[in-house]
Amino acid sequence: MVYKMLCFIGSVIMFISVGLSSPVPDQYSRGVDWLSRYGYLPPPDSRTGKLQTREGIEKALRQMQRFGGLKETGILDKATLALMSTPRCSLPDIVGPEDMLKRRRKKRYALSGLRWDKTHITWSLHSLPSSKSQALRPELVEPILAQAFKVWSDVTPLHFQFIHGGGTEEGGDIRVSFSQSFHDDGYPFDGKGGTLAHAFFPGSADISGDTHFDDEEIWSYGDDSDSTDLFTVAVHEFGHALGLSHSSSDPSIMQPYYQGAVGNIQTYKLPTDDRLGIQTLYGTKEGSITPQPGGPTTRHPHLPSPPPPRPTRHPDRSLPSRCEGGFDAVANIRGEVFFFKGPYFWRIQRSGSLVSLSPALIQNFWIGLPPGTKKIDAVYERRSDSHIIFFIGNQYWVFKDTKSLPEYPRPLSEWGMRMRDGQEAQRVEAAFVWAHNGKTYLFSGKEFWRFDEGGKESERKLERDYPKDATLWVGVPPDPDDIISWESGDAYFFKGNSYWVLKRGGMEQETRSLIRGVEIAAVL
Repeated sequence: MVYKMLCFIGSVIMFISVGLSSPVPDQYSRGVDWLSRYGYLPPPDSRTGKLQTREGIEKALRQMQRFGGLKETGILDKATLALMSTPRCSLPDIVGPEDMLKRRRKKRYALSGLRWDKTHITWSLHSLPSSKSQALRPELVEPILAQAFKVWSDVTPLHFQFIHGGGTEEGGDIRVSFSQSFHDDGYPFDGKGGTLAHAFFPGSADISGDTHFDDEEIWSYGDDSDSTDLFTVAVHEFGHALGLSHSSSDPSIMQPYYQGAVGNIQTYKLPTDDRLGIQTLYGTKEGSITPQPGGPTTRHPHLPSPPPPRPTRHPDRSLPSRCEGGFDAVANIRGEVFFFKGPYFWRIQRSGSLVSLSPALIQNFWIGLPPGTKKIDAVYERRSDSHIIFFIGNQYWVFKDTKSLPEYPRPLSEWGMRMRDGQEAQRVEAAFVWAHNGKTYLFSGKEFWRFDEGGKESERKLERDYPKDATLWVGVPPDPDDIISWESGDAYFFKGNSYWVLKRGGMEQETRSLIRGVEIAAVL
């Protein structure tokens, strides 16, 4: 169920039974979210609401603690919570059978099972960090990345050649870019903090080896304040692009967690575990084959000494809690569920995992909404063209992916919605497409309208005899905060910190509430 996916309240109860008493309920839910996202627990089943077992949670915690070099307590203690809060790579730690962890006790490095079938590898840079990364001069990005590649070629027969410019076909084997939110690879970023970057393992697919850095992060060169050191993260991600998975060894650049700046990058050497891992894939430097010719050697700009560290600035932690409910809008978009609250939103993937434990800013993700947007009234994805419709006050926007179309916003009056007293509707409080019949429903006050949008692209037809009284939806709130519908035809009505399920083909409703961190359910 939706709140099971969002808060994992049932798993919170399991945590309590494990013997945890000090962390607050939101920390329990964050812990289960984290364990599920990074491969230690299976993702929740949104169809059955299956709960994690006490034994499963304790075992997952022990695995996570072992992998992170912590004392294996099986308890969500302070050290474990602190490690879970550390910025890290977005790839999961568990990439194979369960006994992989046992094998890593003797041989900590992990191989993805994929490698390049050549030693001459080309790479290109397709974008630079935005102006947010003021501490990183644009002309330093290329040499920093080149130095990160050199760390791996220093101990293997690999030779990396930089290719200037070019589109997809001219980008070489590994294309490097700085991107925000959705960026056409199926793994959108989550804003500042949380996940920093990701890379795809070697292979024959077009995206194989490509490495993406979250442009919402503040990137720097050798700075250990509240920014993120580009070189450290690049060495880690290029390890993935060459075929290495995460390592539980300490020290190891392939640990999943951000470790801060490494010092002088021109003298940095791989830790033993990482060197052994990459040499298992490609062999040692000694006696290697001469690199294949690929034009003149690329000369990169000289790297200056890194700047001195600045005092640490603690991030603002005054963010809303997703477990308190009271969402402004909820939407099913591209098969993912988006929860909007104030100026922030959370996303749940098809697997049932949160994209990030922390919310992302609406205005940084949905480009084209008014600056300083504080509240979304309603959102839905239009079936005919997969465009996304946002309602704020007496205006609406149409988005293609994460960008507003240029002719928007437009007035809500274009929808022809008049209340039963003859007045124009001034806002939309809930909107959804019901998979049961493919119709679009908009709610305002305690009235609703039905539209047929199943024809040509962007065609909208208000059906006759509307508006109707929202109390016709028996057993659910007549003034919901928002509504979503699954492909099965079930519709979920949200109000405050509760939701109701309208089953397809019947009027049976299931209501659920969150009370002091414990979930109760009843059939009306």
